[in-house]
Amino acid sequence: MTATTDADDDRDRSHVVTAFLRSDGDVLLLCRSDAVGTYAGWWGAVSGFAEGEPDAQVSTEIREETGLEDDAVSLVRSGRPVEFADAELGREWVVHPYLFDCEDREVELSEEHDTAEWVPPTELVDPDSDRETVPELWTAYERVAPTVRSIAADGEHGAASLSIRALEVLRDRAGLLVAERDAGEPASDPDEEWDELVELARRLLEARPSMAVLRNRVNRTMADAEAAADGARAGAPAVLEAALAGIDRALEADAEAAATAADMLEGSVMTLSRSGTVLEALRAGEPSRVFVAESRPAREGVGVAEALAADVPVTLHTDAAAAHLLATEDVDRVLVGADTIRADGAVVNKTGTRTLAVAAAREDVPVTVVAATDKLSTREELNLESGDRSAVYDGEAGIDVANPTFDVTPADCVSEVATERGLLESEALEDVVKELRELEERRA
Repeated sequence: MTATTDADDDRDRSHVVTAFLRSDGDVLLLCRSDAVGTYAGWWGAVSGFAEGEPDAQVSTEIREETGLEDDAVSLVRSGRPVEFADAELGREWVVHPYLFDCEDREVELSEEHDTAEWVPPTELVDPDSDRETVPELWTAYERVAPTVRSIAADGEHGAASLSIRALEVLRDRAGLLVAERDAGEPASDPDEEWDELVELARRLLEARPSMAVLRNRVNRTMADAEAAADGARAGAPAVLEAALAGIDRALEADAEAAATAADMLEGSVMTLSRSGTVLEALRAGEPSRVFVAESRPAREGVGVAEALAADVPVTLHTDAAAAHLLATEDVDRVLVGADTIRADGAVVNKTGTRTLAVAAAREDVPVTVVAATDKLSTREELNLESGDRSAVYDGEAGIDVANPTFDVTPADCVSEVATERGLLESEALEDVVKELRELEERRA
């Protein structure tokens, strides 16, 4: 008898890559045509056989099946392979899942697909959907979907982006609970569902305690779900609907805040860190040049500079050079985002914002903060996060290391706050905080 090796077993299995392209909370689904060998007429993500290394193959599949080039998508994460057997086909599959962010929804389909749609991922498990999906598609999505842990660990994206991820976590869990109930599987009663989702919301709030926008948007979603229940205890369907609506509302607010800021952008602008709302404002406005501080230690400003380079002249510089450039170059405005805005107008943002704003005040350069009103905090205390010490120093000397992630810019260094409600003065900020406090009281 010949011994069976792991390599022999692997040859009997078909390895495929599956890439979920995400845009504004939705994912791209493709209907497989008759040109494919398996699952014709079924819906799936971008996929294909992994003839070599999956990490290399997935980019090829995205280009071939959607027409999107490498610079049009950005890898978020890959997940553990999903292994299963299809008895009807007599095949064993190993699916390597990936998640990519994608700004452009315009795709060019290959002959392998008949049509494409952008949908919330929860439609993959919706029993009322008329789409038949390829096996284990939801399992593959769960391997790369946002989680409480991924939100807590994310040091690259801004608060607005992470607040959307938090709502996606609530949406996905509520959608699965709804699907299990409708499928007739043993499921929790509405009270147990609500208790589970309340606990999930609590964990999301604790994941990034410094981000008021995450707190406000999660609180609003749960409060809206309770209101929809009309006196009864809300269950998973109410949370699902509230989360879906919350994502749409948040995206619209962020876009309108960016539009407010964009109307003010003329001449040269200086910014730092990575804020999706700031980037959208810069793209929509008409700056003549953009100065971008690299934003150490993670250097997320480099990505911002690269994203803008094709549309406007960009100067990338060290954080330490910001004050010098404000004094020697013709900078017309500083534009920054915010993780949190206090009721008194002080701004919590990526470390370096305070230095930039103080230097701008010295040179009489206006400082505009762009943020949706959901970023206003109802609390007096601040919870400022710190980064890993090894990002600053990984040597062996007995050195204390300070790596604060956020700092606080005084209100008198901020010229205006551009929001979805227009430019707001301090009195208007206080009115919004009152609204948000009422929202918290509904959740108490």
